[in-house]
Amino acid sequence: MLRIAVVGSGPSGVYTAQALVQQPLVPGILVDVLDRLPAPYGLVRYGVAPDHEKIKSLQNTLRSVLEHDRVRFLGNVEIGAHGLTPERLLSLYHAVVYCVGAARDRRLGIPGEELAGSHSATDFVSWYSAHPDAAPAGFGLGTRSVVVIGVGNVAVDVARVLARGAEDFRPTDVPHPALGALSGSAVRDVHMVGRRGPSQAKFTTKELRELGALPSAEVRVEPADLALDPAYAPVPATDTARPGRASAPSAHPLAAVNRRNVEVVRGWAAMPDQGRARRIHLRFFLRPVELLGTGGRVTAVRFERTAPDESGAVRGTGVHEEIEAGLVLRAVGYRGVPIAGLPFDETSGTVPQLAGRVLRDAVASPGEYVAGWIKRGPTGVIGTNRACAKETVVSLLADAPGLAGRRIAADPLDALRAAGHRPVEWPGWLAIEDAEAALGASLGRRSVKIPDWEGLLAAARGADGPPPA
Repeated sequence: MLRIAVVGSGPSGVYTAQALVQQPLVPGILVDVLDRLPAPYGLVRYGVAPDHEKIKSLQNTLRSVLEHDRVRFLGNVEIGAHGLTPERLLSLYHAVVYCVGAARDRRLGIPGEELAGSHSATDFVSWYSAHPDAAPAGFGLGTRSVVVIGVGNVAVDVARVLARGAEDFRPTDVPHPALGALSGSAVRDVHMVGRRGPSQAKFTTKELRELGALPSAEVRVEPADLALDPAYAPVPATDTARPGRASAPSAHPLAAVNRRNVEVVRGWAAMPDQGRARRIHLRFFLRPVELLGTGGRVTAVRFERTAPDESGAVRGTGVHEEIEAGLVLRAVGYRGVPIAGLPFDETSGTVPQLAGRVLRDAVASPGEYVAGWIKRGPTGVIGTNRACAKETVVSLLADAPGLAGRRIAADPLDALRAAGHRPVEWPGWLAIEDAEAALGASLGRRSVKIPDWEGLLAAARGADGPPPA
């Protein structure tokens, strides 16, 4: 019987656990899913926007795996704390699979990035998602203009949350302090800015179209920005009747999703102003070069106009433009974080691996594996993690005969407790769910997330009992 540790309870970790317990080749595998947080589901709980109920319902699928009789959830267990190094963890299990994602945001690397009011979109998402590491003070939304740097799905989520009416979030699980801040928001203009054109943007068409469906906001696009895109074609007159929908196809060879994105943006460019309370400005071919400020606080972003070159990249033109902003959120990608004791490639932000096997000095390390973003980088959608996890599990199962002979702890949970860890087990998580439902009821809302470590652990301890002596 193999006992496996999976580090991380987001989609990649849960899909790994599922693949392990459902495969028929090595029967009876036991899986402990460890997570630093007391709550499971990773970015599905702490990264999916609160108004994306369909995507958040994926928690039900992940839940069924974590309730499997050979899977055990152990939250509030951090690698590196209380001496729990990768070496020590491997002494407790036959194998360890690290599914820790990519927790760090990428920086812009420009002057003024440290000004007050300049943040990562990751921090903003963590705040409205009630991540317990988020700054409790939240974000100042007393400014009329916000700049979101980036044109991927995270940027779209952030822009949508800023432009949406706060009442739309009352039926969701958004934490109450964030709901109050959104209710009092003075934001009227949200500028989402990319250094390339819409044909090269990373957002998906479904997410993009959601911006045009907001009842309290309108989308504005500068036709001059579109004219620079190699895929751009002039708007036929008939397009104005169906803004945001398909128009005459471009002759430019594009992937289907990129072509649809261009068509949606082209439709918005043809629309007249609608006079709504908030505006989302989609800007393209602008590269941030400096954040400007007064009194230590950001007041504007200085951009350089770019233009496409023959290679498909962009070059600076020397023409500059400033956009007023009292809040700047960068959404330019994620990056993996090193785990002390594991090899790490600083260039790619991943753990060196071959088919999921961790490589130490280019040699596979027996019993150590990776899956998800820490394996392949922050690419793909949630479903991409399933195939990624299966590849890693195939490698682990091929190594199973050699792994089974390793001597490990009789029950790793006893060893973790003896070392000073206080794992939150599944009953503890269910107690957190109950506490969040009670919190929502007391506020006249549905279940509302508990946004702090103290509250989460206090709720969990009611089910897990007092700490061991």
